[in-house]
Amino acid sequence: MSTESRSQPLRLGSIAPDFEADTTTGPIKFHEWLGNSWGVLFSELGAFAKLSDEFEKRGVKMIGLSADDVESHNDWVKDINELSQTNLRFPIIADQERKVAYLYDMVDYQDTTNVDKKGTSLRSRREPSGAPRADPLLGMALTIRTVFVIDPSKKIRLTMMYPASTGRNAAEVLRVIDSLQTGDKNGVTTPINWTPGDDVIVPPTVSTEAAKKKFGESNVREVKPYLRYTTVAQ
Repeated sequence: MSTESRSQPLRLGSIAPDFEADTTTGPIKFHEWLGNSWGVLFSELGAFAKLSDEFEKRGVKMIGLSADDVESHNDWVKDINELSQTNLRFPIIADQERKVAYLYDMVDYQDTTNVDKKGTSLRSRREPSGAPRADPLLGMALTIRTVFVIDPSKKIRLTMMYPASTGRNAAEVLRVIDSLQTGDKNGVTTPINWTPGDDVIVPPTVSTEAAKKKFGESNVREVKPYLRYTTVAQ
């Protein structure tokens, strides 16, 4: 596929593109599969599998993406489960033609023609973690590790992109989901390095008087007229 056929960059707040695909749990239509749930679409599997229970607690559906066929996925999922001491339960999209990868712009700029002599993506050579495996003769496919967090209205709320050489921090994805869900539920924002239980910020669009009525007279701490903190139940 040429670089000219790649989709436009997706922005926060835009609707996540819908698609149909084969997965390890059967064919899906993405929006239909997501339903009214939060969702996370990602291209690195082992670490996310270990945190499946935490995503489920937050009502988040998980779906992975790989440029291999379903049969290949079923084979190396066994390795992931063994070496990561986990039980990978979420579906993995079989994206051999990279249709979803290009739709979501999940490939490195230089990875448009990087295939081996047989025409097979080098990503079929994978470590048990799901990361591409280097081949000294053929090189390594320049894929990127990408995460999309999508809310129940199908809007993209978070994108994270890492180079193939850098593993993601899956716990940070959970932290961001906690922040987004807390903000949506309570009409607040969260400060840098926020974790559940920390104070949250009253938006500038809400007056101090209105904030005290909403959160409690003694539950609003004003640092500056434009910077007010409060606490909310998790």
